[in-house]
Amino acid sequence: QVQLVESGGGLVQAGGSLRLSCVASGTTFSIYRMDWYRQTPGNQRELVASIRRGGGTTDIADSVKGRFTISRDNAKNSVYLEMNSLEDEDTAVYYCHFIDRRGMNYWGQGTQVTVSS
Repeated sequence: QVQLVESGGGLVQAGGSLRLSCVASGTTFSIYRMDWYRQTPGNQRELVASIRRGGGTTDIADSVKGRFTISRDNAKNSVYLEMNSLEDEDTAVYYCHFIDRRGMNYWGQGTQVTVSS
């Protein structure tokens, strides 16, 4: 059974930092591109960052470029999102995600990030 478990969310003041973690189990983690999405009430999920399986190539959304960094540790089946200079607009539920070889989408349960000004 595939599971993605996020952690690291919380309440932070504007300008502060948080590091989100996502641990995968039940799958061959290292072969998949991993993504971080975020969602606010009433809106669709927004792709924030992606990292290729080797970790050498990343894609970051323009809205967070220069502030967020994605990384992974395949030995720990983990992907991370380092978030700096947080803004009110970054308040959202953040989800870890990947698509397997069959095209199945997998999501974690989400972790809430709240930025207060």
